[in-house]
Amino acid sequence: MAIESINPANGRLLRHFEAFSDEVIRQRIAVADDAFRAYATVPLEHRALWMRKLAAILEHETEELATTITLEMGKPIPASRQEVLKCASTCRYYADHSARILAPEAISIGSNHSYVRWDPLGIVLAVMPWNFPFWQVFRFLAPALMAGNVGLLKHSSNVPQCAIAIESLVRRAGFPRGTFQTLLIESKQVEMVLGDERVAAVTVTGSEAAGRAIAAQAGWLIKKSVLELGGSDPFIVMPSANLDLAIETAVQSRCVNNGQSCIAAKRFLVADEIYDQFESRFVAAMEEVRIGDPMKDNTEVGPLATKRLVDELEAQVKTAQAAGARILTGGERMVGAGNYFEPTVLVDVPRSCPTYREELFGPVAMLFRVTDLSHAIQLANDTPFGLAASAWTREPSEQQRLVTELQCGQVFLNAMVSSDPRLPFGGIKRSGYGRELSAAGMREFLNAKTVVIASPGAPTPHDDSRELIPFPDRRDMDTRDSD
Repeated sequence: MAIESINPANGRLLRHFEAFSDEVIRQRIAVADDAFRAYATVPLEHRALWMRKLAAILEHETEELATTITLEMGKPIPASRQEVLKCASTCRYYADHSARILAPEAISIGSNHSYVRWDPLGIVLAVMPWNFPFWQVFRFLAPALMAGNVGLLKHSSNVPQCAIAIESLVRRAGFPRGTFQTLLIESKQVEMVLGDERVAAVTVTGSEAAGRAIAAQAGWLIKKSVLELGGSDPFIVMPSANLDLAIETAVQSRCVNNGQSCIAAKRFLVADEIYDQFESRFVAAMEEVRIGDPMKDNTEVGPLATKRLVDELEAQVKTAQAAGARILTGGERMVGAGNYFEPTVLVDVPRSCPTYREELFGPVAMLFRVTDLSHAIQLANDTPFGLAASAWTREPSEQQRLVTELQCGQVFLNAMVSSDPRLPFGGIKRSGYGRELSAAGMREFLNAKTVVIASPGAPTPHDDSRELIPFPDRRDMDTRDSD
């Protein structure tokens, strides 16, 4: 089957590739397995040298790589440049901080010497999405390779040129052959890769359906998995907020990456006292967003990545409208070449409507009026997702309640939600489990190995001089399994 790269701005075929056969997949896994045996023993300072070289290549070739991103998935070219540079900064972060993160942790337990060491697991399969085709990969790649793991990438089928470019970048930076490989495969072939006993773990960023299927298999195989499955993030605005900045950020957060971001604000919960002003100004700002050719520097919103995404977003808007929601602006796919959808604002979306609980992956916002902070928190948590939240208030007591009561993996106060290599990234509920980035993300695919070394003179299991402990009567024993 062909894997095709299609320009979403005009529908033109860029390139096509044949999916790997099962035999080629097995060969690539064998190469990765051989590579891990040697790579796990490579000194950390050598890995750091290669990682810094990788950062330098990304910085030097930003324009070329950004062009590939924009041509394949349609985000505005300035955002693609920023994505490449963010990957470079993440490479440098892990090159600089891995020695600290991986350092053995001494733990005092008495006379014996004990510590925890961090060992790599082996081959990690990464199933990655198209919306940030470099960043999503690098936030796995950098910590995994610095930790001594090796990676296999199954990227989205609509960004094969990005996937191939990333493998080439890793090799050119000096990483040994087989430490990171791209698999040009279909979704149905993921089961075969994960089922191979040489593959130790899997990380997935993508749809809820993909996450469920892969996590189910990983669970059956008893293999470690990390899931980041998107969200329906709330954007809460209370009366004390800096309204000018909140509205500006609200538009940016809803339209970032053409509205195709898991941490983009999607539900706007605004206090009744300021709701009317927020609504009118927010709608006006959404109408002023510049839509157009993503290769132009002044474009703010480009096309959605695929025609199917436009179809799905259009259906969600129509479902909401049929259920009683009102469209204040937009609401239609744009006529002509390319996968464009108008920036849209919906109000009065009823709780019974399926759109209320779904993730809107495009420039469509839902506005809700709330009576007070308790009402805002109730609506914010009324979702199957739990990735992140942005809340706007200058009241310390309200800030504390939001931090404590919002059910999500990240809370940003008076700021737009964003990812940072220094901070854990991930969610709860149907947004997934596990963490990416920071020390927490690096340790997801490491074995926390406990080591205890008896001190000289300490009693051992075969030392007859130790105090004898009577064996308990069977009737007094707890028959449950223990640690």
